[in-house]
Amino acid sequence: MTRPGLVVRPILGRRVRAGRAGWNGAAHSVTNDSGIFDGRILVVAFEGWNDAGEAASGAVRTLKDALDVVPVASVDPELYYDFQFNRPVLASDEEGRRRLEWPGTVVYAPVSPGVRVDPLEEDAEFHASGSGVGNLYLLLGTEPSRSWKAFTTELIDAALSAGVDGVVLLGSMLADVPHTRPISVFASSDNAEVRTDLGVERPTYEGPVGILTVVAEAAEAVGIPTLSLWASVPHYVHNSPSPKAMLALIEKLEQIIDVTVPRGDLVADSAAWESGIDALAADDEDMASYIEQLEQARDTVDSPEASGEAIAQEFERYLRKRGDKGDGRGPEEPWRRD
Repeated sequence: MTRPGLVVRPILGRRVRAGRAGWNGAAHSVTNDSGIFDGRILVVAFEGWNDAGEAASGAVRTLKDALDVVPVASVDPELYYDFQFNRPVLASDEEGRRRLEWPGTVVYAPVSPGVRVDPLEEDAEFHASGSGVGNLYLLLGTEPSRSWKAFTTELIDAALSAGVDGVVLLGSMLADVPHTRPISVFASSDNAEVRTDLGVERPTYEGPVGILTVVAEAAEAVGIPTLSLWASVPHYVHNSPSPKAMLALIEKLEQIIDVTVPRGDLVADSAAWESGIDALAADDEDMASYIEQLEQARDTVDSPEASGEAIAQEFERYLRKRGDKGDGRGPEEPWRRD
C-alpha cells in the first residue's frame, strides 16, 4: 500500500522486498563475496544542516549529471516542509516559462539497472563508467521541517521497493581544518559487517543530529546496511560552496563502489576556490596566521612519526592559541582578536 505522502512512479528493475515486516539482517543478500556494497546502492544527500559548503548535495548532483537516471519517487512537500523556512523558488524552464520549484526530496533510479556502463572514449568526460553504474540509485532533497519519522518511512519504503542492498549517506560539516590541505572524509558505520568489510570506524558522536542519522537508523532497522561519509569543510569559508569538498566525497565514494565519475569543472573550480581564499589571506595577516596554525595542527596529525601524545599536545596548543570555546563553528572571522 502506497503511503499518502509518497508519489511513486514505476521503479525500473526488480521489486524483491515488498515490505519491512519480519525483515532481518541475517536474510540480507549481497551481490557477491567481494563486499556489501557491490549490490544496489542508494547514495543519499540533503541540503541544509548536513550540507556545509553544499558539498554533499553538490556531490550527488555531480553523480546525477554523470549517470543515466530517472526520478522514480518523490515526497509531497506539503506534508514535510515549512515554506516560510524553505521557500519555493520561481525559475524559468527551457522554453522560457516561469514555474515554481518546490522544496522536496526525489529518488532516482538507473534507466538500465544492473548493466555495466563503459562509455565511448569521446563520452568518457561526461558519463560515469564501471560495473557499479547500473546499481547506483540517488536520493537528493532538502532536509524536512517536520514529521521526520513519517518522512523517513516513505524513503525506506521506496528503497525496499527498489531492492536497495546498501545505503551510503553523504554529509559535510564545518571543522577547524585548513583549506590548503586535502579535505578529510570520515567514514563510519553502526553496522558491524560494514565495519569489518571496509575497515571503517564505529561513530561515537552523541548530540543533536540531522535527517541523515534518522535515515541511517531506519535503514539498519529493516536490514539495509549503511555507511556514512562526512567531509570536513573549513569553517572560516562557510558562506561559499566548496567544490574541493564535493570532489573529496566523490573520490571516497569511488573507493567503495566500482564507478568512475567524470570530474567536469570540479577540479578547476577547486583550484579557483583555494586560490581565492589564498588571495584573501594574503591581504590579511591575522587570517594568514590563523590558517598557518590550522596547517601546523593538520600536518602534525598526518605525520607518520607522530605519536598519540604528540598529536594531543599539538591540538592543546592550537586550542589555547585559538581561545575559542564556542559551539564549534566559531565566529565569522575566528582569526580576529579583541
